[in-house]
Amino acid sequence: MSRIQFKHSYYDIISLYNLLEAWKEFVRGKRKRKDVQEFERNLMANIISLHHDLAQKIYKHRAYEAFRISDPKPRDIHKACVRDRLLHHALHRMLYPFFDRTFISDSSSCRLGKGTHKANERFYSFSNKVTKNHTKTAWVLKCDIRKFFASVDQATLIAILATYIPNKDIITLLAEIIGSFYSTGKGTGLPLGNLTSQLLVNVYMNEFDQFMKHKIKAEYYIRYADDFVIFSSDKILLQNTIPLIGRFLSDKLKLHLHPNKISIRTITSGIDYLGWVHFPDHRVLRTVTKRRMFKRLKTCNGNSEVVSSYLGLMSHGNTKKIKDQIQIEK
Repeated sequence: MSRIQFKHSYYDIISLYNLLEAWKEFVRGKRKRKDVQEFERNLMANIISLHHDLAQKIYKHRAYEAFRISDPKPRDIHKACVRDRLLHHALHRMLYPFFDRTFISDSSSCRLGKGTHKANERFYSFSNKVTKNHTKTAWVLKCDIRKFFASVDQATLIAILATYIPNKDIITLLAEIIGSFYSTGKGTGLPLGNLTSQLLVNVYMNEFDQFMKHKIKAEYYIRYADDFVIFSSDKILLQNTIPLIGRFLSDKLKLHLHPNKISIRTITSGIDYLGWVHFPDHRVLRTVTKRRMFKRLKTCNGNSEVVSSYLGLMSHGNTKKIKDQIQIEK
């Protein structure tokens, strides 16, 4: 299969101009952080040093700082140093516009103009189409991938990147960043904290998206990171699709479906997806999401930005009682 090719050179990516532009993007909202202030104190010298190491091809990614967050379940985050994160931004600002054109429209994670709101709107649109405006029974196959970020096979990812990027120096640089981290074993996993990881998992899963659209021919398919749904009026068809999906993920991407998170349900019974429970003519906020929201509101001391953000979220569903409660909490 012929693929479009990335035309920029290695030197386009590592140029002082691109590094400086990447810094402008990276530093937004971070100037009060100690590590950013230290880097900025000798900004030009640090950028020139990074550029030199890249130009001489002696750049090595440094170690990560590891910490854990609850979002809402515990997640291990690995934070790179400022120098490395600046390079991540420099790569992302060149690679993202190219790769984004190769993605299907219904891949919504970490993409400009997409996100959970767009994915949920698509869910509602597909629900209407498959149910013929709620006059027919429709089924939804919902799956996610076990230990998604931790299970990405780095060699497979680099091989996929090489089908799009003919420049070996760029591939070597990407391999250095990809190989700077491993989770369950050497050669496996991507760190949750890297900007590049957000793009790279979409490149990786685009292989699956293309399989779903062109081989499975799933017309009504949405993916957000490792969570995906397929709509159909035929339950048996969806049941027969599960082993095909599992085989492709295992054979081609070395990923596995989470066995406890595979379900086929009617839309009328309510589908829990991306923080909402979707019904044919409305959606309600998921209980866990609601609980997390009120916990945050109690600790934010009436911060107007936080309150406005949650009120904006509420506008996308049937949440009048919750909105009234938020106003009381405020």
